[in-house]
Amino acid sequence: MEQTTLTLKPKIRHKAFTYHTQLKWKGNRTGVLQSRGKPEFRVASPPEFKGEDGVWTPEDLFVASVDICTMTTFMSFAQHKNLPLVAYNSRVEGILEFTDGQYQFTRIILRPTIVVETSKAAKQAKMILAEAHKKCLIANSIKAKILLEPNIQSVGINGDVHPVWRNPNV
Repeated sequence: MEQTTLTLKPKIRHKAFTYHTQLKWKGNRTGVLQSRGKPEFRVASPPEFKGEDGVWTPEDLFVASVDICTMTTFMSFAQHKNLPLVAYNSRVEGILEFTDGQYQFTRIILRPTIVVETSKAAKQAKMILAEAHKKCLIANSIKAKILLEPNIQSVGINGDVHPVWRNPNV
């Protein structure tokens, strides 16, 4: 009788991370957000919910967190792949709708503009952006639909920027 030996791979243990913030109420619907070692800033309800105009809101920060996470994930992957990046800028739009008896973000549309050195690098940037979009931990942690509408450009020989790939929805 033949004996079979089963070898188990050691289970990979991933680290857990904890983030802390503090919020101090300042009156009405405003407060000051703090986190150790970082500059504090004023936050409030948005004007459409009887808040203060010109102050960062939870809605702004929620939408921005998806944008920031996508950019930083893209940058990590781009550095790893030695992408000849010239510029990265983005605009983001969060759609807040009354659904199922409450307000919730239903869609967040990311519109990054990425400029690279060559048209060959533009193809690589498109693939890296798709992977970053898929791996963004903030986007993966929320239920709103996250849409990506990139504009990828390359720099020509004389320094002019040329569109290489642009989402038709932009």
